[in-house]
Amino acid sequence: MFDLEVIYEDNHLLVVNKPAGLLVQGDHTGDPTLLDHAKSYLKIKYNKPGDVFLGLVHRLDRPTSGVVVLARTSKALSRLNEDFKKRGPKKTYWALVEGTPKSNDQLEHFLKRNPKSNKSFAYNHEVSDSKKAILTYRCLKKLHRYTLLEIDLQTGRHHQIRAQLAFEKLFIKGDVKYGAKRPNPDGSIHLLARSLEIMHPVRKEPLCFVAQPSIKDNVWAACLAN
Repeated sequence: MFDLEVIYEDNHLLVVNKPAGLLVQGDHTGDPTLLDHAKSYLKIKYNKPGDVFLGLVHRLDRPTSGVVVLARTSKALSRLNEDFKKRGPKKTYWALVEGTPKSNDQLEHFLKRNPKSNKSFAYNHEVSDSKKAILTYRCLKKLHRYTLLEIDLQTGRHHQIRAQLAFEKLFIKGDVKYGAKRPNPDGSIHLLARSLEIMHPVRKEPLCFVAQPSIKDNVWAACLAN
């Protein structure tokens, strides 16, 4: 059975740390998904005879790891969907990048998505069908070849972090789609959905979920070392 890393669980929510390489939901490949594994986990743990309800609130790219919130009830799903639409939750990411970032910066671009290539392109000015994208970052740690950035999203666009950093010549480790020199052996990229702050959909209390990077990865492990 898949070893699901559960960060938080109650009657309304299941919060997990998605590993890099795992789809959140099904696509043309037919590969197993996080949603499949999470439903199996609940079915076995609670000995549920029928189908398990589990609603997808948001997504992460396949090569990205980190916090994913799933709704265990339709009420929770509806309220969380509304909160995410209003940009209520606060998302923070970690990225390991090549290049020379500033100690901190705010990036503002216009992103245009190309569905055929499943890629977004950043521009300094507005172009047709583009959407404004804003993020801020600060440097947390410098390694020999990479810098660890902590990133706060102010907008939520397709491949936003990957496209905006690439435009600034800050290439995420392993992300050859957006300019990295070489892929990671497992196809992952060093982008982690580090934390997510939400309001509980039923109890209306603030919650913050934090995902740890894989300590099996030597570069992530170096980021956590003192």
